[in-house]
Amino acid sequence: MKVIVWLLLCLIWGTTWFVIKVGLRDLPPISFAGVRFVSASLILLAVISLRKISLPNTRRDWTLLAVTGFLQFSFNYSTVFWSEQYISSGLAAVLQATIPAFGLVMAWVHLPQEKITWHKVIAIVLGIVGVATIFIEQLHVNDLLAFAGCVAIVAGAFAAAESNILTKSFGASLHPASLLFGQMVCGLLPLTLFGFFKEGSPLNFHWTFSAVFAILYLAVVGTIAAFWLYYWLLQRVESTHAMTIALVTPLVAVFVGALALDEKLLPQTYLGGALILGSVGLITLRRQAKIAGQNIRRQADTGPPSGATETQL
Repeated sequence: MKVIVWLLLCLIWGTTWFVIKVGLRDLPPISFAGVRFVSASLILLAVISLRKISLPNTRRDWTLLAVTGFLQFSFNYSTVFWSEQYISSGLAAVLQATIPAFGLVMAWVHLPQEKITWHKVIAIVLGIVGVATIFIEQLHVNDLLAFAGCVAIVAGAFAAAESNILTKSFGASLHPASLLFGQMVCGLLPLTLFGFFKEGSPLNFHWTFSAVFAILYLAVVGTIAAFWLYYWLLQRVESTHAMTIALVTPLVAVFVGALALDEKLLPQTYLGGALILGSVGLITLRRQAKIAGQNIRRQADTGPPSGATETQL
């Protein structure tokens, strides 16, 4: 089940790049992100009410939600949307791919059971190189604002990684839906206020059918469904393994763009894709080998297992 969820998240977040590109034809970037999360919050609140899911009710929980909501939804998304005014989407993808690298270090700080190992380091570096290979022609910085954009995205990637680790460390008792809702509520205010003062009232935007579709798809599929599944997965696998999704989504996005927008697949796409898949394979196979070794030792101590073990990430 965990493998299926991981693959589904790669597919969902890989398609959001294309949908964001569609929405940006009609909507300004910061407000686009803000309206996406406002819509997602309202829809998710209805789901929570219908399913009678309990909301967080302690100061500790709301402190966690305020911190992680700001890091994940206010800071991270603001830096990405602001920076893409000055740098290419390919360069942004490469810089966002540093999320697992930051996550590896932050997990070592907050989660003693998640060790930094050579195979994890090699796998993450291999994945980042793979993403960089795909977008090699876009890796350039023209001026000081572009450099500032690069710094901002790296800072946003760090914020996203820290949010993931804090969520895994302290949010295990919260339902994924209430966790996501609380984070969005806490993270929305800075994002929506910034968008309102910089880009004006959403009532004055160019609301086409494609713009509405983009908002609804990103709210329901790219936010509610995706983060709900992601937080479910995060509590069941090592955080670094979950965050490798950030390495695969650019590859999925390139192929979605080729199918939907007839964008050309360049030779480096296949080389970069192979490096990314090798990166994920290195982490997954190492995990499988570790589980197999544990099972062998367990069998030696207690005899054959009563049933087969589930494949894990």
